[in-house]
Amino acid sequence: METKVLSSGIQYANLPASYVRPESERPRLSEISTCENVPVIDLGCQDRNQIVQQVGDACQNYGFFQVINHGVSSEAVEKMLGVAHEFFSLPVEEKLKLYSDDPSKTMRLSTSFNVNKEKVHNWRDYLRLHCYPLDKYEPEWPSNPPPFK
Repeated sequence: METKVLSSGIQYANLPASYVRPESERPRLSEISTCENVPVIDLGCQDRNQIVQQVGDACQNYGFFQVINHGVSSEAVEKMLGVAHEFFSLPVEEKLKLYSDDPSKTMRLSTSFNVNKEKVHNWRDYLRLHCYPLDKYEPEWPSNPPPFK
């Protein structure tokens, strides 16, 4: 039985061929430098221009950054992680109700950004949700598990 999501409960003995990148496209770990100083951006800073500059510099020079003082409580983060775990633990039939291989959909479950065009897929499932403006997109969000919305 082939399934469109990886979180189906199937235990794979071997990696399916559609997830194996040609060696020429794989990262060469010997050429990757270590990053000792991950940029940390403090959103609690009162100087908006400084924050914008730091984000721009981090994106240009590193490609990523860590955010502190973002105002999201640890409790809210824990709840979000719990609901995400609940969602991805649902039976595959329930999750597949949200599956789509249409990359233009604002809410969809998938494994890759464009399953129909990619030659090699990413080994992951993700749930894409648009969030802003919330009143426009929240009605599309899953109602299972119940605390999701």
